[in-house]
Amino acid sequence: MRIFGVQQTAASVLLVLVMLGASWTDLKSRRIPNWLTMGGVIAGLVIRAWMGPGVVLSGVLGVALALLLALPFFVAGVLGGGDAKLLMAVGAFMGPGDLASASLVIAVIGGLVAVVEAARRGVLLPTLRACGSLIVSWVTFGRRPASLTAAGGERLTVPYGIAIAAGSLLWWFAGGLMS
Repeated sequence: MRIFGVQQTAASVLLVLVMLGASWTDLKSRRIPNWLTMGGVIAGLVIRAWMGPGVVLSGVLGVALALLLALPFFVAGVLGGGDAKLLMAVGAFMGPGDLASASLVIAVIGGLVAVVEAARRGVLLPTLRACGSLIVSWVTFGRRPASLTAAGGERLTVPYGIAIAAGSLLWWFAGGLMS
């Protein structure tokens, strides 16, 4: 279900504000505050409630799907709690269908950000090995534990909130608004 007019504008403005705030705080402090992520979830659901019960239910399902998508990465230690909650805010705005598509865009952008950051720090090959180790651990259901550290025991961290914001907004404005 597409939305138009005032509702579309309000949803777009709120989503952009949440994503810009998350990007800014993640870049500056490598944290995304709960008031911003949970405020984003509430804003997304409220704007959907304005459109009716079926639309708000889709937002709730988007939040649930975001939790389902983010949880394994959070448990594995490759996604922070703020990032997971930010993805839930995206789910509240987009619903499950658009969230699934936006997640692919987010993953590609996040991968590019991580590769650039690893190359900038001079740890690209050890980081790629750690990613391969994580994949092997998942494929073997944990029978071969993952090593998530790069050279010298240092973990590569990236402000993934920026990737979530960029991928979400790219999908929102280019791929589809609210479904």
